[in-house]
Amino acid sequence: MFAMMPACAQEMVAEPELYRTEDYRAPTPPTLRGARVLTTAEAEAIWRDRRGAFIDVMPRPPKPANLPAETIWRDRPRHNIPGSLWLVDTGYGRLAAESETYFRDGLARASGGNKDALLVFYCQANCWMSWNAAKRAVSYGYSRVAWFPDGTDGWEQARLPLVDAQPEPRAAAK
Repeated sequence: MFAMMPACAQEMVAEPELYRTEDYRAPTPPTLRGARVLTTAEAEAIWRDRRGAFIDVMPRPPKPANLPAETIWRDRPRHNIPGSLWLVDTGYGRLAAESETYFRDGLARASGGNKDALLVFYCQANCWMSWNAAKRAVSYGYSRVAWFPDGTDGWEQARLPLVDAQPEPRAAAK
């Protein structure tokens, strides 16, 4: 006799050993080794008490490859949690050396150079980008890493404020 799973049971996603490198908009695991997983209410309490730095890792949509030369391209606006640092494109499973330096420098600014500072990572619901970024911060030795898997979707659903955002600038090439 086989055990039956309830029809309404949500797919359980196992936590991988390494970073997710494809299909970033998919169900995420309920855990992240070395990090605390936050509900929207917990993230809100941290934000209201200003107890941590919020880091948005949502990628910026790429400019379409076959866009006619005379077309004006406007980036889609990003709305994030007020006071967040937007470290654009830093949630991929593999980062180029320049992107990794940008990410490390951004974390150092967000934490004030203190590896014990609370860092809260997010993007959107069902997005591996924030999971990858939080996992990477743990690997860098940050001891108080939190992952907010519901991201701006959960924040907006809770009717919490969002603001227009601009990504943290990258250092000029040398």
